[in-house]
Amino acid sequence: MTQQRWEAVDEYIEREVLPEEPDLRDALRASREAGLPPIDVPPSQGRLLELLVRIHGAAKVLEIGTLGGYSTLWMARALPPEGLLVTLEAQPHHADVARRNLERGLADRADAPRVEVRTGPASETLPLLEAESVGPFDFFFIDADKPSNPVYLEWALRLSRPGSVIVVDNVVRDGAVADPGATDPKVVGSRKALELIGAEPRLAATAVQTVGGKGYDGFALAVVTG
Repeated sequence: MTQQRWEAVDEYIEREVLPEEPDLRDALRASREAGLPPIDVPPSQGRLLELLVRIHGAAKVLEIGTLGGYSTLWMARALPPEGLLVTLEAQPHHADVARRNLERGLADRADAPRVEVRTGPASETLPLLEAESVGPFDFFFIDADKPSNPVYLEWALRLSRPGSVIVVDNVVRDGAVADPGATDPKVVGSRKALELIGAEPRLAATAVQTVGGKGYDGFALAVVTG
């Protein structure tokens, strides 16, 4: 199998299975025009996030790593009118772009949930969420700096409840996660997060490998059991 084949299948799935979504397409274009890196989740995985939030019946979502708000928009579509989505972004420029994308993307929805983009290092914004008693959250999507994945996972547990779902993106790292000698901080962070998940008695979890337009990677999926 080749990257070209993976990309062709992604395009086929998007064309045949996913609905045409101008607001989401516009968000990607606006992010590129604003100079944000093209590292958003692919449309098929954005749809997966939406479906997971919808299947779970989540009303409160916490996203760590906003970028331009593309994945945020996917998840917000699945929330009820009284729902809340808090997304954390360290880079002020990225956060500004995301706010504009979210305002435009949710403008036509009269029953849109409340979406908050909080700017600053997650090491500062996560303790504030706890201090403000914003949680517990029903669903977490962790997609920020990979070396900090173990820290973000621990915070997700602190802000969760039994039944909360946690998704950690980009944990396979082109297969390097299986190499115990890997020294790339992103790989090390992913390995530590998976080890923490496996050792945590309050979590039931798995990890899924993925291929597509963004190459070979995968995500961890966990549910808080107690």
